[in-house]
Amino acid sequence: MNEDTGSATSPGRKPQDAAEGGRAPTPPALELRAIDKRFGAVHANRAISFSVAAGSIHGLIGENGAGKSTLMNIVYGFHPADSGEILVQGRRADIRTPQAAIAHGIGMVHQHFMLVENFTVLENVVLGVEGGARLAGGRARARAELERLAHDYGLDVPLDAVVSELSVGLQQRVEILKALHRRAEILILDEPTAVLTPQEAGQLFKMLARLRAEGKAVILVTHKLREIMAITDRVTVMRQGAVVHETATAATSPRALAEQMVGRAVLLRVEKTPAQPGEVLLTARDLAVRDRLGVARLKGVGLTLRAGEIVGVAGVAGNGQSELLEVLAGIRRPDRGEISVAGRSLVRERLGPRERRALGVAYVPEDRLRIGVVARFSARENTILGYHDSPAFQRGVLTNRAAILADCERKMQAYDVRPPNPDLSVSAFSGGNQQKLVLAREIDCDPRVLLVGQPTRGVDIGAIEFIHKKLIALRDAGKALLIVSVELDEILGLADRILVMAGGEIVGELARAEATEEKIGLMMAGVKGEGHG
Repeated sequence: MNEDTGSATSPGRKPQDAAEGGRAPTPPALELRAIDKRFGAVHANRAISFSVAAGSIHGLIGENGAGKSTLMNIVYGFHPADSGEILVQGRRADIRTPQAAIAHGIGMVHQHFMLVENFTVLENVVLGVEGGARLAGGRARARAELERLAHDYGLDVPLDAVVSELSVGLQQRVEILKALHRRAEILILDEPTAVLTPQEAGQLFKMLARLRAEGKAVILVTHKLREIMAITDRVTVMRQGAVVHETATAATSPRALAEQMVGRAVLLRVEKTPAQPGEVLLTARDLAVRDRLGVARLKGVGLTLRAGEIVGVAGVAGNGQSELLEVLAGIRRPDRGEISVAGRSLVRERLGPRERRALGVAYVPEDRLRIGVVARFSARENTILGYHDSPAFQRGVLTNRAAILADCERKMQAYDVRPPNPDLSVSAFSGGNQQKLVLAREIDCDPRVLLVGQPTRGVDIGAIEFIHKKLIALRDAGKALLIVSVELDEILGLADRILVMAGGEIVGELARAEATEEKIGLMMAGVKGEGHG
């Protein structure tokens, strides 16, 4: 482990282990000693040791597949460690189940939420503790406690709403309420902002700062170095299953952390030459969509995609971007409007996703688990989804298993998917490695038009650099790309032309040379740009 070059505490905070007035030193809220874990040939965690102080926010970063989630799942009791110790408040804790973790005051908010979608918020929060003493007075007492927690921590959420009807930001609040309801003193958040808007992320960080002020310990697992620098007190870096660096956040920088994560210098900006737009490859006109409740999600949206150009779509999540991608990909049929590709009228001819793929339209969905992969299928099965009837994967009337295996191995190597095991279930891969598998499948088919939703959601800094280079290379090869991202930095870095959506409409269009965060921000707030009024 590298030596810490800075103070062990943030400015104004006293060292946690300093004895004051002869008192015994305060033990860490959580201490890990030589935690080791293997899954067959995969050495996921290699003798990991570090501690987290009470009243602090501790960052845990590393590449996809570095072992971060495995380690936190051991702390929360989902996996037993092969060896090593966990100490809570200085005492050894035998944690083999989530119930044991909760009993030791540990709560965890997973990257993919653990909620029952057809239950209400109240039912989800009390699920599993229905018979506990806190519910002795019935639902009214539980409701009162949850209302107090929501008020105290800024976690307002309708308790009687069905979870499936809530935004992802509100669902995350439900997960945090669950942990606080169970009296968590140590809160683990795994990629908490991967599905949040910038505004929701800001609200989350205010809540975390309050938890820190109350003496709770927070472990923030994230790929976003800007968040690490903004909110954490200390940061631990993992690479290939081991801790390679730990430091006070104030003593480091995003560039230094990125190099520790990847083991090499990382380019933190997108490098590309000016676009050379060519022929029109896709045209959409007057697209309108209403959801099942009759709410208008798209209101007369039109756009043009040209060869050799990346068009970025900016906007706060929930303003029609998802519906636009689904309509263009053939997942959803518009109520009105037209889409044309290669002289074909996709809507009038009722061409679905398969026919659109045959015309060269590929789609990387925003929600990879819901639409992009089948979680219980293996990696090799997922890397041919939608392309399984290709002659390359057939041997007469049978599937050519050897060809599929070789194809998956090649994609895994080219996209640095970890672990490189084609037979492993996709559910066993980290979110970033799942994203690499989807991108490999869609980019490898050499599309003419690529539709991408949130290309680097939940992806580490090294993989972000890799994915951005792949997308730029596609553009330079004469492909047309439409990229939807809630990350404004990503839009500004990748796009040659920027469309801004608000309220189901395109409210502005900017060439990259004239785009600024201020201009885009105003349009995202609904102030229409020139030519869109």
